[in-house]
Amino acid sequence: MDKDMRIAKAEVFVHSPGRNFVTLRITTEGGLVGYGDATVNGRELSVASYLRDHLAPMLIGRDAHNIEDTWQYFYRGSYWRRGPITMTAIAAIDMALWDIKAKAANMPLYQLLGGKSREGCLAYGHASGREISEILDSVREHMEKGYRAIRVQSAIPGLNSVYGVAASANAAAGAGSGKGASSARYDYEPARRSAVPVEEEWDTRAYLNYIPKVFEAVRNEFGPELPLLHDAHHRLTPIQAARLGKSLEPYDLFWIEDVTPAENTDAFRLIRQHTTTPLAVGEIFNTIFDYKDLFEEQLIDYVRSPVSHGGGITPLKKIFDYAAVYQIKSGVHGPTDVSPIGHAASLHLGMAIHNYGISEYMQHSPDTNDVFQPEYTFTDGLIRPGTSPGLGVTYDDKLASQFEYEAAYLPVNRLKIDGTMHDW
Repeated sequence: MDKDMRIAKAEVFVHSPGRNFVTLRITTEGGLVGYGDATVNGRELSVASYLRDHLAPMLIGRDAHNIEDTWQYFYRGSYWRRGPITMTAIAAIDMALWDIKAKAANMPLYQLLGGKSREGCLAYGHASGREISEILDSVREHMEKGYRAIRVQSAIPGLNSVYGVAASANAAAGAGSGKGASSARYDYEPARRSAVPVEEEWDTRAYLNYIPKVFEAVRNEFGPELPLLHDAHHRLTPIQAARLGKSLEPYDLFWIEDVTPAENTDAFRLIRQHTTTPLAVGEIFNTIFDYKDLFEEQLIDYVRSPVSHGGGITPLKKIFDYAAVYQIKSGVHGPTDVSPIGHAASLHLGMAIHNYGISEYMQHSPDTNDVFQPEYTFTDGLIRPGTSPGLGVTYDDKLASQFEYEAAYLPVNRLKIDGTMHDW
């Protein structure tokens, strides 16, 4: 073993510059430093503990070069596998080691992953509004910012607050008031700072009746060429999802995302019988086994797992390669609860793979960018990773320490008609 590549320290930081993040920093005896993102929205302390109490001590003395072996050591060598906490913790280690290896090679990471397959990664932005005129203004605003693909979310008549809508009635609920308080748009950062989640109401019937009208208006205003996306956020039954996909076919969506809880593969078999609207799934998946049947029966079109929640760069590249066999593309989850480290890792992988599709791009707050100093850039609808060796992201732990952790949770949903707990 090269002594300079022996892992000397593995440090875990929990801070809140704009929102809560969990950051791993691995340092070798030779002084190389690698960063990993271990953030799980609303469960930050759990994954921090998993890293500090269990995985970090096992890293000391290991060879930082042996990334595949280290990944298998933490995944296959453990009795307890899978799950969001475990896989996010392993992901943080994996991307930190890739960061170190690329720095040792004096290359941006995408070069080690095979080099560039494209000049930049197409990204989509998030337009929303309380009514159709406001949505059209939001789409126009995002196009002016350079986005060439746009997700459209809408308030629903009769509901006070809807996920993904910047003007939601709950936008300020539990936002916090300290230095770590979030002033981010509600669709960008719906996790509110409070001891318990904010509760919202949901009405599927009203949603299904209204959303086609929204997309009809957007298409009439902006024409057929603009790629449009929509997130249903697991709120529909399979037959309701089939109805949504069919009703949106005239408006030629790039995809609809998370139309129904994805644990049951049979649900997607039913949906595919009724609609040709492309489907994106997987932001809460974390292993290749979650995708296997969906790939092999070609029941989805885009893979949503980010590096941070998909177990790391090592397994996610394998997932994308497997997807490519079935002409399925990447569509990586890129919310503000994936830190700039995790976002950069996904971008480097996206630059290298052949079957890249699109990436979500929620822009982080100024405080977040000051702490992480990401090198990636967004111009003409494309995100480009930095060209510095490694991931192109750093972490200022002294600055980060000024932003203390404060509990924050995504909202929960109850049906408006009777208060039954519903999928969020």
